[in-house]
Amino acid sequence: MANRVILTGRLTAEPEMRQTPDGTPVTSVSIAVPRKFKKDTADFLDVVAWRKNAEFLCKYFTKGKWMEVDGSIQTRTYQDKEGKKRKAVEIVADEINFVGDKPKDEAAAASGGAAVPPPPQNFDPFANAAPPPTRFHSGQMAPGFAGGSTDDFAELDEEGDLPF
Repeated sequence: MANRVILTGRLTAEPEMRQTPDGTPVTSVSIAVPRKFKKDTADFLDVVAWRKNAEFLCKYFTKGKWMEVDGSIQTRTYQDKEGKKRKAVEIVADEINFVGDKPKDEAAAASGGAAVPPPPQNFDPFANAAPPPTRFHSGQMAPGFAGGSTDDFAELDEEGDLPF
């Protein structure tokens, strides 16, 4: 079993660095992930970055920038200010990447300029995605399957050994 998610989206707000009581860097952000089949529709997902990932995110990303997050889904419960039990679903970032080309002017990036130019206006994060797999229903033959009969198969001997 695996708990892994890879998302590409835009930051919805400026990331803010916080620290736990023991001094561990952490930041929580929300990213808008466009839906593949609905234009102008996005899912807003919470992302939590710890330690070096939090520092990287706060240093190089700003509101509206495209980013890729590779991480896992985590659920947790907490009590809100009124004492009600709440549930949060978050993506815990294992890796954060730029989306777009490298900056042409390394000096601009080093001096705090835009680290990555914005994607083109018609940027589609799904442009190179593989098409969804074709699903076949029972009784439906896959293309290229010529059918056949049970005469095509050899019978197993009495001991049940496989012929390979």
